[in-house]
Amino acid sequence: MIFAQRAEKEYKRIQIMSKAKYIFTIIVLVGLAYSVNGQNSFVDYQKSFAKIADVFRRKEDTLRKQFESKKLQWPAKYVYIRSFKYDSQLEVWVKNTAKEDFKLFKTYKICAMAGSLGPKRMQGDYQVPEGFYYINEFKPNSAYHLSLGLNYPNAADRLLSDSLAPGGDIYIHGSCVTEGCIPINNDQIEELYIITSYARAMGQEYIPVHIFPVQFNNARSVSYLERFLQMYKTYRPLATTLQSAYDYFEKNKQVPVAMVNDRGDYAMQDLPAKVAKEPVANKPKREPVDKKIPIPEDELAKVVNNQPVFPGGTKAFQSFLENAGKELAPLLPEGQRAAYIVIDYIIDKEGKPVYAKVVKGGNDDLNDELEKKFENMPQWKPAIRQEQPVAMRLKQTVVVEATP
Repeated sequence: MIFAQRAEKEYKRIQIMSKAKYIFTIIVLVGLAYSVNGQNSFVDYQKSFAKIADVFRRKEDTLRKQFESKKLQWPAKYVYIRSFKYDSQLEVWVKNTAKEDFKLFKTYKICAMAGSLGPKRMQGDYQVPEGFYYINEFKPNSAYHLSLGLNYPNAADRLLSDSLAPGGDIYIHGSCVTEGCIPINNDQIEELYIITSYARAMGQEYIPVHIFPVQFNNARSVSYLERFLQMYKTYRPLATTLQSAYDYFEKNKQVPVAMVNDRGDYAMQDLPAKVAKEPVANKPKREPVDKKIPIPEDELAKVVNNQPVFPGGTKAFQSFLENAGKELAPLLPEGQRAAYIVIDYIIDKEGKPVYAKVVKGGNDDLNDELEKKFENMPQWKPAIRQEQPVAMRLKQTVVVEATP
């Protein structure tokens, strides 16, 4: 009797242990499944679009074989994209651990180009941006087959570009047409869409896309850039910073970290001591002027329901800026064909321009005249916050350019 009771207790104990082990095993398996599904959920979401599902079906196996032929691990966990405007090239670099070097997977041909060298500064200028960006949108139902959106305007652009209409909707896309984007052919955008989708699914939230004026290891391209800089000297600091970032990656095969200072200039972390300096001849020579702001800072609205409106709207304001740039062109230094000038100005709660001050670019005479033009603008429709007119401080880039 005692033996039978002991045997029954032992049997129950074994059952409990087995059940606990079974539950633990199920938890582990569910956890693993959740982890895998979590990684692939972004890819699964993309495949929920019929077009993207078809792209993966047609292209993924070929991509895997291309990676294998180059001794690259598929799929890539990290992706870095470099674009070169003058050379019409887009490079795709990949790796699978944070510490290893990036390796070049493929170079695509950019099949159409708008604008010229130099940054994008306003809506409708047809310029491709230059600088440091990342992919912030996957657009399967694009009018240009497939599109990968870039975060233009970035922090630097928001400080230096037109404050009312800096432009936007910059993509890497298919279809080989452009008004300021980076187009490649449809087969290539399909490949890039798959590669970046997997990187995004595996945790790369910010896939860097760096846009350079030229391929800096191409002597012909660098020669063209140098001739361009002779005409547009104010562009040299940005071009120099971009070259420093290019050189850093070429040497280290790691992506440099780009930050933005309070003037809108890029500040590069861990770069060689190659400082982008504006030529001395183009720096303002005036002594600093303590120009008083007529409205207390706490009365200047930071957030509004409606921005101030120039009489006649955005189109009329663009005409004012273009005319100002043409009228001031004779004040450019000898040999300089253009200047990008950043000006702060205030529209008070009655809509009157009450303050203007150049904060970047130009020279003494040019800046004085531009400030006068802004302070003598016609009355605006004031900014509105909570149904009340308010004063607002704005920033604007003005392009002063000599006619050919």
